[in-house]
Amino acid sequence: MEVGVDFEVWWLILIPIVFALGWIAARVDFRQMLSETKQLPDSYFRGLNFLLNEDHDKAIDAFIEVAKLDTETTELHFALGNLFRRRGEIERAIRVHQSLLNRADLPLKDQEQALYQIGQDFFKAGMFDRSEEAFQKVMNSQSYSVAATRNLIRIYESVHDWPKAIEAVTKLQALLNESVPALIHYHCELAEQALQAKPANLAEAIKHLDQAEHALQYNSLDEHSEASIARIVMLRADIAVLQGQPENQRLQLEHVLQEAPTYSSLVAEKLLKNYQQAGELSKGLHLLAQHFKEHFSLDLFVILLRHYRLDEDDEAARRFAADVLREHPTLLGLSKFLESEIQSQDIADTSESTSSSALAEILDVNYLHKIIHKHAQRLDRRECRACGFQAQSFYWQCPGCNQWETYSTQRLEGK
Repeated sequence: MEVGVDFEVWWLILIPIVFALGWIAARVDFRQMLSETKQLPDSYFRGLNFLLNEDHDKAIDAFIEVAKLDTETTELHFALGNLFRRRGEIERAIRVHQSLLNRADLPLKDQEQALYQIGQDFFKAGMFDRSEEAFQKVMNSQSYSVAATRNLIRIYESVHDWPKAIEAVTKLQALLNESVPALIHYHCELAEQALQAKPANLAEAIKHLDQAEHALQYNSLDEHSEASIARIVMLRADIAVLQGQPENQRLQLEHVLQEAPTYSSLVAEKLLKNYQQAGELSKGLHLLAQHFKEHFSLDLFVILLRHYRLDEDDEAARRFAADVLREHPTLLGLSKFLESEIQSQDIADTSESTSSSALAEILDVNYLHKIIHKHAQRLDRRECRACGFQAQSFYWQCPGCNQWETYSTQRLEGK
């Protein structure tokens, strides 16, 4: 019983002591916080207030005043540099970050951050060589290795330095252990360069396409794979042409219809030309018409309609267009059909024997096409699903956000 009593007595003594120590510590911390707050200049709080009210001009002026009073405030310098860069004042951002790098006493962690930030400044200014130099200096740091490598990839893409882009992606894959679909397109870009050389370097092109297929195997089978497959196969079809192998070209192009059907409009003209050179155009048209029934595409509709017209079978062209527009009623499709009608009539070469009623009918179609075309023009575009950038042409890499495989082959109204 005496032991228990002694234990309770000790607790009665200890608990007040613990509370007293906690109260003293809180008082000391609070006083220290008040002391540090009093040391901050008024312009610091004015700057915060302007920033909260989204008055960036006055906030920057206030923070510059603080920075002049206390040159040791590195975090404030970083905040200023970021504000300058976001406002497009790149020269001022560079000066802020360069002033930090010029300090001999700057800790390693802050040096790395300053290098990374000035790399972003140079990139936004279009000074890619200096941006690359800054990012390379922090490429192996623990804090910025991944971010710096991603930025280096952006630089190499911007200047079309595909070998360096491949090298950087390989490093990124080692850091993250994940696939990078853009790697496939880098090899495809190099393959295209080899094919466009004078003379074409077929061996180099084939080597890069083999590497692209190797990279494709490590990608998950998602919607992006279809674009990669289409591009690789299309390039192999171009190689077959240069090698004088029309049968192989046809097999490659038909492979796109089977494995990447949404990209069929990109190969349709070449496929029809292949069949035409073999004296089998009707067979090629039948193949694409069957494919079109299962995979509607406004571009493919236009291609088929044009070839029916070239075959001088206007009645077949009209029946085809009527069936398509009945099943897929689109303003853009109607505009394309009317355009083909006008071209087939060839008003410019109308002979004197043309009756007035026929001429009036042609002019009515022409007038109707002008009205519809004006409204359909805004729908005659493709759109990037990542940033919404629109253009009439198809791009493997979006010109707006520079992402790969985000551009649809379908027109806006045809989706």
